[in-house]
Amino acid sequence: MTTVLTVNAGSGSLKAHLVDAGTERVRDAVEVEQPPDSDEAGQVLDKLLDQADRDVAAVGHRLVHGGPDLRAAAVVDEDAVAAARRAESLAPLHLPPALRLLEKLRERLPDVPHVLCPDTAFHADLPDVAATYPLPLAWRERHGLRRYGFHGLSYRWTLDRTARILDRSSTELCLLLTHLGGGCSVCAVREGRSVDTSMGFTPLEGVPMAKRSGSVDPGMLLWLLRHGGLDADTLEDGLNHESGLLGLSGGRSDDTRDLVAAAADGDDTADLALRVFTHRVRRELAAAATSLPRIDALVFTGEIGWDQPEVRTGIVEGLSLLGIPTDLTSTTDGDGLVSPSDATVPVLVVQPREELQLCRDTMTALNQQHDG
Repeated sequence: MTTVLTVNAGSGSLKAHLVDAGTERVRDAVEVEQPPDSDEAGQVLDKLLDQADRDVAAVGHRLVHGGPDLRAAAVVDEDAVAAARRAESLAPLHLPPALRLLEKLRERLPDVPHVLCPDTAFHADLPDVAATYPLPLAWRERHGLRRYGFHGLSYRWTLDRTARILDRSSTELCLLLTHLGGGCSVCAVREGRSVDTSMGFTPLEGVPMAKRSGSVDPGMLLWLLRHGGLDADTLEDGLNHESGLLGLSGGRSDDTRDLVAAAADGDDTADLALRVFTHRVRRELAAAATSLPRIDALVFTGEIGWDQPEVRTGIVEGLSLLGIPTDLTSTTDGDGLVSPSDATVPVLVVQPREELQLCRDTMTALNQQHDG
């Protein structure tokens, strides 16, 4: 049995799983809502490893941003770490604590290979027309400004699961995918390849999220800096931690479950928050559809996409123009259809399993290194 420790470090949380690479069965897991390099997170991780460290054959680390240099999963060496550090300014909330945790785990498990698995890798070959920002050429060349895209581990897993459910090859499918959770994005996949996505240079662009704003008028941000009394740090904090569903609901909650319940009880602010959210996701899906010759399926994933039927229903209500049905079923026993079986464009849900995709990418990188 080959056991892979998968490490998913967020800005203020840590998820770790022990995965049997052969069966893709999770043997054990821990989750803590603390910074991944904190003492509390370290203690939880140590307890997991105390029971299994002699069995761990490899460690796969989710890296939110691979920057310009890490375009695929990479076995950790000094060059790979240096490349990851060059991307720190692109995801300052996520990469520094993730890289500190990497160093701790390399000290704890020095004799097993570690692999960096960038969330941006799935979008590394975006077409130029989708990746290029309409900014001065000198800026783009000097600073490497381009659309990177995120949630790649989730999208790769979702693509493969969808292909299996539809009994088709992933390389022949044209799909609209949306990952809805604490972070949210939309992706268009054509013949197994990401061809457009809503997140951009950083994970802040695109649809509203739990606490992140998503795309807003850059002129408004400049106005706030020049005339609204905000400095850059205050603006950054507000866009990342006080906006999205939390800001839309007036600070009530960033959780769609709370907002659905509040809206049902007549809370107009919660209702507006949900309607703005579903409108913006719908708008991004419709825009992404223009990158596809056809739509073989619409697929929801992420914690909200998987487990919040009211949000799914709100999103598809305005997509009938694309042939997407509005009469979704409210539940499913697992990954699969939530639309009528005869729908022109089937709608599916797929449970997010980033830990299993981390395991796959880790083993792929190690096998490629061995073969090379």
